Amino acid sequence: MIRILIVEDDANIAKLIEATVAIGGYEGVVCNNGADGFQKMENEEFDLVLLDVMLPDMSGFEIMRSRTSTTPVIFITAKQELTDKVRGLRLGAEDYIVKPFEAMELLARIEVILRRVSKTAVVYEYGDISVNVEEHTCRCKGKPVYLTPKEFEVLVFFLQHKDVAVSRDRLLSAVWGFEYEGETRTIDIHIQQLRKKLNLKEHLVTIPKLGYRLESL
Repeated sequence: MIRILIVEDDANIAKLIEATVAIGGYEGVVCNNGADGFQKMENEEFDLVLLDVMLPDMSGFEIMRSRTSTTPVIFITAKQELTDKVRGLRLGAEDYIVKPFEAMELLARIEVILRRVSKTAVVYEYGDISVNVEEHTCRCKGKPVYLTPKEFEVLVFFLQHKDVAVSRDRLLSAVWGFEYEGETRTIDIHIQQLRKKLNLKEHLVTIPKLGYRLESL
């Protein structure tokens, strides 16, 4: 399981972030101060760090300057000034998100970073279905299946989040971008096509008033 270090001194925000990453199927490890966060970054294996800038003992900027770890970092902060964002990115952060933020936005950004640094699988197997992310190919029972680019991304998203209830809004955020302003009906159409092309009617189930879930075989 992908492990994400959460360095945040506000207990309520830390719990919210931990719950958010759990929804995404990730394991969250919380530290409430910079020193402990720095030690964990240096001495433990994580796939991503969510790092608050304004910590009481050691700021996120100081941690970034001092670290030797190459684990990707997303800064999370209340500081909205452009100069702070530029400073964070120049220190090596992959992204910079300003509080308050929506849970779906955070998940979308996490997923983008994990894909960028290849922390997600290259090949997914699901029953008779085989998906190769690098080749952008899909096979069912050994035969190639044509998927549109968005159908392919939706399928990969579900394969990465099996048994997780996924809302339409979250899918829109993850696949189309969190600023997408189109209708959620778009998702329903893509789901219908995936069910038809890959015989997933019994496994890619509808959750009334929420969205969908791909169930483990």
